[in-house]
Amino acid sequence: MSRHKKSRSGASRNQRLADQIQQDLAKLIQRELDVSRAGLITLTGVELSVDYAHARVYFTVLGASPEAASEALNEKAGWLHSQLYKMLHIHTVPRLQFAHDEQMARSFEMDRLIDHANRPGVRADDEVPPAPEDPGEVRG
Repeated sequence: MSRHKKSRSGASRNQRLADQIQQDLAKLIQRELDVSRAGLITLTGVELSVDYAHARVYFTVLGASPEAASEALNEKAGWLHSQLYKMLHIHTVPRLQFAHDEQMARSFEMDRLIDHANRPGVRADDEVPPAPEDPGEVRG
């Protein structure tokens, strides 16, 4: 029984640390990354390895391509890691790897398709217009 509790507390510590990393990184990214190059980045989640050595940080972006944002984030990963080390006061600060949140992008695309299908006068055999290049762009 105590083993089960220990694994749950370990999982909750992992989640608390992941949440703290997400909050701290969001502040650092907002302050330090050039929005004109990287776009407006929103962190959607952090997955930590069991040993806290690695963190996969998921993000979405408006105003830039996911590739440009990922490149900017990964270029700053070492610096962000060093800032987290100063902020978190823990023995092992994970190595950061940034990944575009594809699940969120698919969700936005499904919303767009549903909105199109629900428009008055749209028939089932109507062609769906392509998605805008910039997810922040609105099509009428």
